[in-house]
This record gives sequence, C-alpha cells and structure tokens, in this order.
Amino acid sequence: MSNANETKPTTIESNDSTTTATTTTTIKKFSWPPLESNPEVFTTYLQSIGLPTTFSIGEVFGFDEDLLAFIPQPVLGIIVCLERLGSKSQYNSLNTGSPENYDKVSYYMHQSKVLDNACGIIACLHAVFNSPVVSTDPCSVLGKYRLENENTTPTEKCKSLESNTEFQNIHKTHASRGQSRTITSDQSKVKHHFIAYVLDKEGKRLVELDGTKAGPVLLEDCGGDVLRGSIREVKGKLERGEISHSLSMMTLNLSQD
Repeated sequence: MSNANETKPTTIESNDSTTTATTTTTIKKFSWPPLESNPEVFTTYLQSIGLPTTFSIGEVFGFDEDLLAFIPQPVLGIIVCLERLGSKSQYNSLNTGSPENYDKVSYYMHQSKVLDNACGIIACLHAVFNSPVVSTDPCSVLGKYRLENENTTPTEKCKSLESNTEFQNIHKTHASRGQSRTITSDQSKVKHHFIAYVLDKEGKRLVELDGTKAGPVLLEDCGGDVLRGSIREVKGKLERGEISHSLSMMTLNLSQD
C-alpha cells in the first residue's frame, strides 16, 4: 500500500502581519483503484493477465430484444456496475447471501478492506472462473492465481489476491485507463460497485456474486439464460428502489471475428 504527500498552505495571522506556513497532510491512496466500466478496458486488462483472446467483454446497450440480438453468443456471465441507494449495509441486508451456497458455484471469494476498490476485477474473476468453457494459461497471472486457489476458502482466495503484488500492479495500470478521471484516493468519490451474475453448477439457476456479501445469492431458475435472467433481476432492483438508474451491464462472451 502506497502513500502520497500533499502539501497545502495554511494562513496564520499574528498582530498586523500575515504569515503563510506549510503543513503536510498524508493522503492514503487506494491499494486497488476503481476501474472504469468500459468493455475495452476490461477486455484489455483480462487478456493481459491470461484470458484467451477468444473471449472478451461486451456491452449491453439496452434491455429491448432488438438490442440484445447484437450481443455475441453465448453469454457466459454478466458484470453489472451499479449505484446502491442507501448504505452498503442497508443494501446487503436486503439479501445477504449465505455461506451455505458456496458449493453452488465453482468459485466465490470475499472482498476485504485491503481490496478496497477491487470489486471490478473480483466480478470478472467470478464470471470467468464460473464458466466451464473458459480455460486459462497456467503460466499467466490469471492462471497461476486460479491454480493456487482451486481448493481454498472464499476468505483464503481474498487473502491470496491481497498479497499478489504482480496482479495488483497490473490492476493499477488498467485503472488509469479509460475516459473518466482516475480516482486514486477519497472513497466518498466512488459511487458505484461491481457485481457478477453467473449460472450455478447445474447451469440452470441464476446466482448473484458480490464479494461484500456473506455468500452467493441464489436467484431464479433462468433456464440457462444468464443474460435475460440478469436483466430481470436488475429490473427488479430498480423497481424496488435498491439501485439507481445510473448503471451499466457488460457481458463475458466469445469474441467477435
């Protein structure tokens, strides 16, 4: 974890004269800065750490069937960037998930305070590692992390990512890319959170994966259609007032030729 120093002038008045003194304030930078919700940023990032180029991240431009028809098939997982209404604890209390659901998916990890704004890459790991058709090069950053955590608990997976400096440094490089201004400190400026939707091991039920919750959240039987199942769930969150309309959805899918 790195720190940066910011120097600010402080005005001190004494009798009729004014003296300017300099104080030093230590500002703690994020260990894992937030990513821009941008398919190009996510695709470049994931392929740089070992996602095969046959897979990429796409974008959901709208919920109408005419727009969904343009998304490359099959869709293997969904990544949603959303703004929670109310506090994180209030939002999570609506459906906390459960450790009893750990075995319903192939991969689930927790998110800690050390992994401050790593929710974007955590959502990607949830999508990629729960897809039975996505393989990774065991010599790549992604592949090595996957092998090291094949039989670990969600908390151990979290600890493993915390200490993976190679992964962290690559993350910081890609967090500085995109069209929006990079936020390197000040949590109050981070308004959005990434979660993932995947299918359970049987390939039928929709599962919400959010590392800040107690465990996976089992949802509807979506008949194996993770895209439309996710859209129904997001619409429900909007109707219930759990999230704002400031959101984006991305897909893990086969790359277009």
